[in-house]
Amino acid sequence: MNFEDIIKSVDLQNKSVSRRQFFRHNAMGLGAAALSSLLPKEMMGAYDQATAKSHFEPKAKRVIYISLIGAPSQLEMYDYKPHLKKEFKKDIKDFLVKSGQRLTGMTANQTAFPVAPAFCDFKQHGESGAWVSDILPHTAKMVDDICIIKSMHTDAINHEPANQLMYTGSMQNGKASMGSWLSYGLGSLNNDLPTFCVLHAQHSSPYSNVQAISSRLWGSGYLPGKHSGVNLRSQGDPVLFLKDAPGIDRDMRRSMLDGLSHLNQQTLESVGDPEIQTRIQQYEMAYRMQMSVPELTDMSGESESTYKLYGPDSKKSGTFAHTALMARRLAERGVRFTQIFHRGWDQHGSLPRDIKSQCGDIDQACYGLIQDLKQRGLLEDTLVICGGEFGRTVYSQGALTDTNYGRDHHPRAFSLWMAGAGVKGGMVYGDTDDYSFNITTPDQKVHVRDLHSTILERCGLDYHKFSYLYQGLEQKLTGVEPSRVVTDILNGSHLAKH
Repeated sequence: MNFEDIIKSVDLQNKSVSRRQFFRHNAMGLGAAALSSLLPKEMMGAYDQATAKSHFEPKAKRVIYISLIGAPSQLEMYDYKPHLKKEFKKDIKDFLVKSGQRLTGMTANQTAFPVAPAFCDFKQHGESGAWVSDILPHTAKMVDDICIIKSMHTDAINHEPANQLMYTGSMQNGKASMGSWLSYGLGSLNNDLPTFCVLHAQHSSPYSNVQAISSRLWGSGYLPGKHSGVNLRSQGDPVLFLKDAPGIDRDMRRSMLDGLSHLNQQTLESVGDPEIQTRIQQYEMAYRMQMSVPELTDMSGESESTYKLYGPDSKKSGTFAHTALMARRLAERGVRFTQIFHRGWDQHGSLPRDIKSQCGDIDQACYGLIQDLKQRGLLEDTLVICGGEFGRTVYSQGALTDTNYGRDHHPRAFSLWMAGAGVKGGMVYGDTDDYSFNITTPDQKVHVRDLHSTILERCGLDYHKFSYLYQGLEQKLTGVEPSRVVTDILNGSHLAKH
């Protein structure tokens, strides 16, 4: 039986519907249709993808988010506390009690909490005079291109809920990821590649404590499945099952997809499940990606000067430098949201050794990415973010020596940086106390939800209005808690503080 015979058979089955089946299958649909005619349009699903438009002129056409999974220590990177060297091993238990510090199970039984000064030196750089650690020499060269936020804070003290909050806006499972929200709200700039791509970079340290992550961080949750992030693998085929099976040529593949599309369309008309439409679109995207992905991943056309800019590891598939270069290639091809996951930042012990290695992975490559985007005219409408899910404590976890220590989780104050799309370069925003413990600039506190609101604003979306109706609730990336756009760090913001 060929495809035409199969399709005719399914057509007959779909048309052979009894009176009882008709009313069973369509009673709810007819009722819903009648009810929908009485409801105002703004209550019928929050955002119509077919007519999706920005709320105002976007500053960012695309976003690159560099996720440092495991929580890098701000004390060794951006938050300079020189006086701590004089307080080496000082027990600050009383200070912690007064501050109401939450402790993880890893340090709850410690009897002393000794101050651990950063092992590295800091210098001021750029017109802003930003203090940057000497283990980030290339980042130091671009401080006038980036805004360092030292006053980030979050609600979670453990990795899994903190990562879910950072990348989905909620510590609960089942929510849509940030990239999926932007895919849903803004649509595609390229019909031949996914709107949301995910890259996983290898870490170079063999000793790193690698936190597990799951597809929840790039999943679509309650949004249509087509908005999920697509993993581009660094080894083997970039996308699994993209190649045609042996003996299947492109014409036959096209014929098979046409047949499948017809069958799926028949089922869609019969049952009305929107995920069937998603399946049809995914098959078609996979067909187009058979041509676009090999061109994307073929870096033979990149110049030696480009490889030199990103560093020698950029020629090695799977390294952070290679994924950073890939992120630029995705950006210039119109991918809306590219997320790079770099794990290994969970440094409860041997921090001096491991963070130096981790910073070595990302330092030149991040510098190369920003300079590459800038020289190609892409930085002005590409938003780049780099940071982890929370910060690290000033006190050492476990043993403390002159050359070795570790740090526990700290949600009350941490650092990240942003660049591009009208973010003010050469700016340091917010500050912390002498122990990098509490934020001392209350008007400059930036919660994770504030970061989300700011990202949406740069992409032309008003976080007050941008939502999706699911199970009777207007779902939002920013949730129901108060948030604000951090207008102080932006040029030409559309939204004021709230």
